[in-house]
Amino acid sequence: MNRPASRHLLTASGLALLVALTPVFAQEPATPDAQDAANNNQPLVAPDSHARQQQVMPESFADLVEKVSPAVVNITTTSTVSSPLARGPQLPEGSPFSDLFRDFGFPGFPQSEGNPFERGPQREQRSNALGSGFVVSSDGLIVTNNHVIDGADAIEVEFYSGQRLPAKVIGKDDKTDVAILRVESDTPLPFVQFGDSDKARVGDWVLALGNPLGQGFSASTGIVSARNRALSGTYDDFIQTDAAINRGNSGGPLFNLDGEVIGVNTAILSPNGGSIGIGFSMASNVVSKVVDQLEEFGETRRGWLGVKIQPVTQDIAESLGLADAKGAMVTDVPAGPAADAGMKAGDVITGFDGGEVKDPRDLVRRVADAPVGEAVDVTVQRDGEPVELKVTLGRRELAEGTGSGKVDSAEETASDLIGMTLAPLTPEIAAELGVSRDMQGLVVQSVEPTSAAADRGLAAGDVITEAGQQPVASLADLEARIDEAREAGRKSILVMVRRAGEPRFVALPVE
Repeated sequence: MNRPASRHLLTASGLALLVALTPVFAQEPATPDAQDAANNNQPLVAPDSHARQQQVMPESFADLVEKVSPAVVNITTTSTVSSPLARGPQLPEGSPFSDLFRDFGFPGFPQSEGNPFERGPQREQRSNALGSGFVVSSDGLIVTNNHVIDGADAIEVEFYSGQRLPAKVIGKDDKTDVAILRVESDTPLPFVQFGDSDKARVGDWVLALGNPLGQGFSASTGIVSARNRALSGTYDDFIQTDAAINRGNSGGPLFNLDGEVIGVNTAILSPNGGSIGIGFSMASNVVSKVVDQLEEFGETRRGWLGVKIQPVTQDIAESLGLADAKGAMVTDVPAGPAADAGMKAGDVITGFDGGEVKDPRDLVRRVADAPVGEAVDVTVQRDGEPVELKVTLGRRELAEGTGSGKVDSAEETASDLIGMTLAPLTPEIAAELGVSRDMQGLVVQSVEPTSAAADRGLAAGDVITEAGQQPVASLADLEARIDEAREAGRKSILVMVRRAGEPRFVALPVE
């Protein structure tokens, strides 16, 4: 589906600036209560009020802002960038003289590919960028976004009081866009604590603090507009809010009325780079786990199950005799923890570590949060019956890039079945498709445009390797599986389709 060109998903970080900005920062010292809390290693919390107890909009957010702001920081990063040293004459864009100077390699004009003058003199410049963050421990641990500090040569943190301190990176995770810094301070620093983002409800009031557009400390309020938003990452769990978030707010905290951080402001949806009331904060229940691992190990250590999965659609659920379209369907089991525990392609994972699995995204997050090297109980549906497995999880970071196995080939003639022209996969055809010459299955030669197979995305070049959760080596095998499905009263049959080697399950009608 084509998206309107006017919609842009932007990080809320500051733009790289070639000229240093001088933002206005609040200069009030931290309140005595804030320093007392830091000295006693206590987090800053919201002042008690009737509005807080009732979770309704207060007459003013001033008390909450005053209470938690000493733990919010502005972050300035400095990096070195190279740019062409333009020395040519300044000509209007599109001028015919531009082509003349370019063709003859005049300095300051980009050259065509392969031209020896293409890379002219380069000039190194210092570039500044701005962002936000917040302190989570009295000894100077600060949370921000990874994209705020990525590639920085130097990082400086400015506190609400006006104090400036250099910071160093302790750890970062690009999958959740989280980074932690540390500063050295002679006195304990006021800090805030994470809240339970799962308790946040759509409609709850929230407060965003940060450094928008380099203007210094700023507060904005709004509500939780939506929860469990996914943008592009594997572990995304964003809180959507209409609190004003702009570039420079990246890494700043999103507070609930209790003064707890329930999100880290990360991105905005905007056609012009400014806030239009659609901002995204990574949920604290994701961030807090990453922060703990980064602080302890300097890197993340996520659990790894070792399977490829896909959603369970209503068609797939019906073909398998499942009551609900829930869980995560296993499409492939390469060598790894799941294979060692006896999991098979075609299993539907419905339970993990004592809890129900809603969908693949839910499973991925829960596996990632599980301890590496520990055995967990996994429930799968196989042949209509629940099967209990004990899986000892591996570590995802060490296992990325594992491959899949191979099977044998067969020969026969082409035939039309369930809206497709199919033929046995030969070693020669396998070589042309770029899959293993030993792969076994039926290659799709053509698909009837009005067929159910076309509606479900099958195309010429796909390879069907299983039907009814059994391998198919010939057209007779597929016909037998279809007959079995019909005799069992099923409306559809589940087939495994491989495209460029990648597997997925598709339910095809057999009526």
